[in-house]
Amino acid sequence: MEEGLGSLELFVLPVGKLASWTAAVAMVFGGMLPYIPQYRDIKRTQNAEGFSIYVCLVLLVANILRILFWFGRYFEPPLLLQSIIMIITMLVMLKLCTAVRMNNELSTRRRAFSDFDLQYFWLWSRFIDYIQCVLTFTVVAAYITYLLIDSSLFVETLGFFAVFTEAMLGTPQLYHNYENKSTEGMSITMVLMWASGDTFKTAYFILNQAPFQFWICGLLQVCVDITILFQAYYYERYPQKPSSHTVPFTSTKAL
Repeated sequence: MEEGLGSLELFVLPVGKLASWTAAVAMVFGGMLPYIPQYRDIKRTQNAEGFSIYVCLVLLVANILRILFWFGRYFEPPLLLQSIIMIITMLVMLKLCTAVRMNNELSTRRRAFSDFDLQYFWLWSRFIDYIQCVLTFTVVAAYITYLLIDSSLFVETLGFFAVFTEAMLGTPQLYHNYENKSTEGMSITMVLMWASGDTFKTAYFILNQAPFQFWICGLLQVCVDITILFQAYYYERYPQKPSSHTVPFTSTKAL
C-alpha cells in the first residue's frame, strides 16, 4: 500500500510541476496573443480604423505601474515578465497603427508630443513621439516611486492603480465601438482571446494568492470583455449604419 502511494506521489509531483510551469508560461506570453490577429488584420487591410490605440495607452500605463509596484511589493515573477512582454507588444502595435494612419491620412499637418497640445494627445504623427511620452511617464513615475517606496499606503495605492488601469483595457475599444455604432475593423478573435485570457488570469491570481488588487480588477476585465462581445453581436444583428468594408482612414480622431 505504502509502495503504491509512493509511486503515485512520484507521478503526481512532476505532473503538478509541469502544470504550474505551463500556467506560468501562459501568463507570460498569453497577454500578447490576442493582438496577433488584430495586427495581421491591420497589416493586411492597411486600415487601423477599427482598433483604438488608446488600448495601447491603457496597457502601457498599467504595465509600467505594475513593474514599479513590484519594487514595493514582490509578486509572482511570471506577472513581472508578462508586463515587460506587454509593453513591447503595445509598442509594436503603436508602430504599425501610426505608420498605417500616416499613409492613409490626407492632411499634411504633423503633430508631435513636444507640441503639448492636449487636443491631439496620443494622436501624434510619428512613432518616436509615443516613445518620448512613454519614457517621460516612466521616468516621472519611477522617481515618485523611489521617493515614496517606504510608504505602504503609496505602494498599495500604486498596485491598485496598476491593475485598475489594466482592468480598463477594453474601455477605449468599448467606447470606440459605441461611437461608431459598429465593431467593423475590430478583430472578434482578439476580444474572444481577451475574454478567455482574462478568465484564466483571474483564476491564476486567486489560486496563487496574488495581491487582492489583481483578482478584483481581473473580474472587472472579464465583465468589460463580455460587454464588447455583446456589442459585436448587437451591431451585427441590428446594424446602426451602412456597412463600409474598406473605409479609407482619413482622420486620426477616429482612433
